[in-house]
Amino acid sequence: MSGLYYLIPTLVTIIISMLIVRAGAIALMMTGMSYDKAKFQALSAFSGTGFTTREAEHVVNNARRRKIVTWLMILGNAGIVTVIVTATSSFTLAKGLGVGLNVIALLAGVAIIFVLARHAPFVRRWENFAQARLERFKIFDEEATVDELLHISEGYGVARVQLTGDSAWVGKSLSEVNAGLEKAFVLGIERDREWLPKPRSNRKLMADDYMVIYGRLEELEKHFR
Repeated sequence: MSGLYYLIPTLVTIIISMLIVRAGAIALMMTGMSYDKAKFQALSAFSGTGFTTREAEHVVNNARRRKIVTWLMILGNAGIVTVIVTATSSFTLAKGLGVGLNVIALLAGVAIIFVLARHAPFVRRWENFAQARLERFKIFDEEATVDELLHISEGYGVARVQLTGDSAWVGKSLSEVNAGLEKAFVLGIERDREWLPKPRSNRKLMADDYMVIYGRLEELEKHFR
């Protein structure tokens, strides 16, 4: 029965780990990541698995996210070591039927934690609590760089498109240009050394115009190729 006492810190560590991952996800979301991506990246960093995905570039290219992920990795390593040591001690001390009893107790405890993790009201309360505390940290008060504001690391950017005399877009309206763009829009037009910001959708394009467009660069390249 003494082995069962070692399962208590094991289960407590698992619960704390779950709460840390959720708090880490909220912290990442506060830097501009979507909730689903933030949850995955927080779990990946904490567990040390899957953190080589392409989406991880969105984390490592952002100073604030790097700080958050660094702490998740440190806490994750400590938590995993604690779980392994306490769980191993529990099974080492157990004898006979005690081994089976420990297994059942561990599985039951993990199942309860899993149900608790999926309990929306509980999770929501914890996430709200974590967000309220995280908002006090200076890490979220730092001024964002232009690259962060424009999400450059995620494939977005500003492009300058020149319309030559034989361009298919000459004579077309901006509404026709925007019709083919899902994740981009025209910021302005440079015409005869004059800057026309936020042009109306019915404005016609002319030869030698320069369109300044913000959006996903891959989409812009295909659209204006």
